[in-house]
Amino acid sequence: MKKVALVLLALLVLCASALADYPDKQITVVCPYGAGGASDTTSRIYASMLQEAAGVPVIVDNRTGSNGAVGLTYGAQADPDGYTITYMPVESVINKFLGIGEVTTDDFAFIGLAMTIPAAITVRADSEWNTFEDFLAYAKENPGDITVGNSGTGSIWHIAAAAVEDNCGVELDHIPYPDGAASAIAGLLGGEIDAVAVSAAEVSTYVADGQLKTLVILGSNRCSAEALKDVPTAAELGAAIVDKLVALSETAINSDSMKELLASKGFEHSYKNGADTNAYAKAQLDYYGELVPTLELQ
Repeated sequence: MKKVALVLLALLVLCASALADYPDKQITVVCPYGAGGASDTTSRIYASMLQEAAGVPVIVDNRTGSNGAVGLTYGAQADPDGYTITYMPVESVINKFLGIGEVTTDDFAFIGLAMTIPAAITVRADSEWNTFEDFLAYAKENPGDITVGNSGTGSIWHIAAAAVEDNCGVELDHIPYPDGAASAIAGLLGGEIDAVAVSAAEVSTYVADGQLKTLVILGSNRCSAEALKDVPTAAELGAAIVDKLVALSETAINSDSMKELLASKGFEHSYKNGADTNAYAKAQLDYYGELVPTLELQ
């Protein structure tokens, strides 16, 4: 029988007598990251609720190191009796490709997905950067100067910061904290690094008490934490750019100069805003999508 992991409901193959008595002793939830981070917090919330539901003690065992590989390996090697549950973050599908351990999702039977969390770029409250635009502008002018902490080389938070580099055309200096996001946040608070790329939930307490400020949520939805509810998402910032371009394009397209240039070429001026153009383009696509298949094309 496979070991069980918290994160798709799975059938545990136990003998009838064992199933009748299960659970009748302490259950351990293995968390592959240190205390204070999102993985640890979620593991402890789950353990508390599972203890209430199962009627037996449920404890959390933090086994840290190697981007979570130490804890994941320990969980994979535990007796497959239903009394050891492993919290598996997204890194569980990444580590093997990084050459960090051999554990994959195939080593576990999943019993449930607990939560999803977006990454966020957070800096100290006294930082010179007050917006994500400020942060990116500095990064473009000073390639590699901004040190950004993450929860370990190859971790999802490392990948999140790398995605910022890839999408925004900047270069950052990635600083790994293998024990987890809590260590990276401590490094930020202590002035060791300039920023962290970790979850919004993990920094919300420090944002609320004025020690840190989050510049952007790297997702499509805002954070539900009260202290971060006004922090824009990357999707919103992208939409803001589109909105600005719509306004600028209206001015450009309706300018006398453009009208005159179009007329000189024999083109007919015809303006539509962004929303109307989207609708027009869709209607055209639908029309030609029906027409073209009827044509006898050589």
